[in-house]
Amino acid sequence: MNEKRLCKSLDALMWFIDESFGIDRKDNNLNGFDFIVPLLESAAYNSYLENTSNKADTIHIRIKESLISMMENAYLSYVKRISDNISLSKKEVILAFDYTDEDFYGDVQGFDIHGWKRKDAVTGHFKFLTCSIISDEIPEKIPLISVPIKLGHRKSSVVKECLFSIKDYVGEIKLILFDRGFYDNDLMYELTKLKYPFLIFAKKLPEYKKFLEELEQGKTIVVHDYIVNKDKSNYEGENYLAFLKEIYDPRSEKNYDWIFATNVEKIALGNLIGTYKKRWRIETQFRVQDEARIRCKSTEMKIRYFFFLFEQMLQTIWMCFYKDETSFKEFIIELAKMSRKWTKTQKD
Repeated sequence: MNEKRLCKSLDALMWFIDESFGIDRKDNNLNGFDFIVPLLESAAYNSYLENTSNKADTIHIRIKESLISMMENAYLSYVKRISDNISLSKKEVILAFDYTDEDFYGDVQGFDIHGWKRKDAVTGHFKFLTCSIISDEIPEKIPLISVPIKLGHRKSSVVKECLFSIKDYVGEIKLILFDRGFYDNDLMYELTKLKYPFLIFAKKLPEYKKFLEELEQGKTIVVHDYIVNKDKSNYEGENYLAFLKEIYDPRSEKNYDWIFATNVEKIALGNLIGTYKKRWRIETQFRVQDEARIRCKSTEMKIRYFFFLFEQMLQTIWMCFYKDETSFKEFIIELAKMSRKWTKTQKD
């Protein structure tokens, strides 16, 4: 890999660190230049920060002194640069939303850790909601924004927050894809009110299962009326439900039933399964990011969130500038090696 280009990537990461911590390089002895090596080596070898540097405590203190909003804005600042470089604000996009988890071991406490007792010794999860580009026509399928998720959050509120934050960085939103965990009347009502087109893999509620049983094989579209109760008032909503019965899947060689909700009739009439499967690209992005996971035992959401965004910075840089040249893992390792070499050269 070109060393000059790697140095530019290192500089972008250091600016992200400085902006996340509110550091002015002119006025601070410690900045992104001092923190980049341990962070990259932890990501490259999926290690704890404490195992790669004696600066772990200093980095943790810096993170705790910062604000979550500063970290989010630091990442958005880089997304803006990418958007300007590839004219993303002039392109139609298909977006996908999904949650991703980070395992927690220990006593579950507070509103940041979601309880979990179904696997090994994992007792809880830190959750993040991510919005990513998954359009066929855009090779830079990058995570546009991620936000930490607390217990008891309202889906419509966090999804709207994300859409508001990225609206100036992308062109027209052609469609937003969600899995069945987002099948929520309040969310569908708010997205329709804001004129955002969506396609959601609907939950198989008892009444839907009964309706499917009475259908013949094929696709049936119905208008779905619903009531949203919020702010001590009732609001009427309407969308389309598409029931697909016994649709053949060539991969498994089996027939499956599907139910989708959408607020666009043209979407309901189209190739719903093929369109929806594009959403799986965001899950692929999460698996890629796991290769850069910085291991952590902290119960502090700020620390977990900063590491998560740092990993996403690595994924975004790789996706935009190195994907066709090398694997993600090799890119991180080479970047970590270059960071140590570069910082040593600068100090000498």
